[in-house]
Amino acid sequence: MNEHARLGRFALRIIAGNFKTYALALLLFASCAQEPPKPSDSIASPPPNRAETNLQQTNPSGLITLSVGVVPQQAASTLAKQWMPLLSHVGEKANVRLVFKTASDIPTFEKRCAAGDYDIAYMNPYHYTVYHDQPGYEAIAKRSGSKIKGIIVKKRGSDLQTLMDLDGKKLAFPAPRAFAATLLTTAGLRAAGVEFESKYVSSHDSVYMNVAQGIFDAGGGIVRTFKSVSPDVRDQLEILWETPGYTPHAFAIHPRVDAKMRAAVTQALIEIGNYEAGRALLEPLKIKMLEAASDQDWDDVRSLHIRIR
Repeated sequence: MNEHARLGRFALRIIAGNFKTYALALLLFASCAQEPPKPSDSIASPPPNRAETNLQQTNPSGLITLSVGVVPQQAASTLAKQWMPLLSHVGEKANVRLVFKTASDIPTFEKRCAAGDYDIAYMNPYHYTVYHDQPGYEAIAKRSGSKIKGIIVKKRGSDLQTLMDLDGKKLAFPAPRAFAATLLTTAGLRAAGVEFESKYVSSHDSVYMNVAQGIFDAGGGIVRTFKSVSPDVRDQLEILWETPGYTPHAFAIHPRVDAKMRAAVTQALIEIGNYEAGRALLEPLKIKMLEAASDQDWDDVRSLHIRIR
C-alpha cells in the first residue's frame, strides 16, 4: 500500500471518530433542550433570578418595567381582566410599563412580598404592616374615603340570623392572613363566644361559591369582592354580619424604586379618579377614587397587635 493510501485510511478513521463524538454531543444537547419547563402557578410569575430586578428590564419602547403584584383575593383570570387595563393606563401616565403579577394563592403572594419580588404591591392592611418592616415596602396610595370591613355571608334564605347561630358550624375563609375576610371576622366570632371549624379555600370567590353551593354554612369575605363576584353566585347569598372598619388595602412600593419614578406612579394613581376614563378603569375594582397614603395611616391596624406564626 502506498503512502497516500495509508494517509487516506488514517484520515477516514479520524473523521469517523469525530463524527461519533459530534453525534453524541447532539444527542446530549437535544435531551437538555427537550426538558419540559416547570409550570407556573400564576399568570405572570416573578423572574427566577432575584438579583435581576424589574428595574433593570426595559421593553422595545425603552420604558422601564415595574412589576405590580396583586393579592389573589379572586381568580387570577378575574384579577387580570380587572387590573391590566388600569395598570396599562397608569403606566402610560407615569411613563413606565406596569406589568400585572399575582400568585396562585395568598400564602404564595406573602412569600413573594417577603422576598421583595414585586416592585409595587397591592396588599391587605395586615400585609402592609408586616412587609413595610421587611423588606421595606412604603405606602403610596389607598382607596379614598372608605374603610375595609370583613363580612360573613350565608346562603340566602337560611335560618342563620346572628353570630351565635354559627356556633358549631363549618365556615370557609380565604387564607389565614386575609385581613378583613379572616382575621377580623374570626376575631368577631371569638369575641361573641362562637365555636366554629375553619376551612381555607384560597380566595374570596371560592368562599362565596362554596357557601352558595351549601358546602359550608357561612364564610368570610369583604364588601368589595362580594359586590364584584359573579351575580349568579352573589344572588344566592346575603350578608349576615359586618366587622368594624379599618384602613383599606395599600398600594406600596419597594425601596429599590427611585424617588422620581415613585412620584410619577403615585401621581398617576391619585389622579385617575379625577376624569371619566380613569373612573371607568377603577369601576371593575369597585373603587371610586384613590388618594395619597403614608405609613401611619395603618396605625389602626397595628393597634390590633396581630401576631401570626
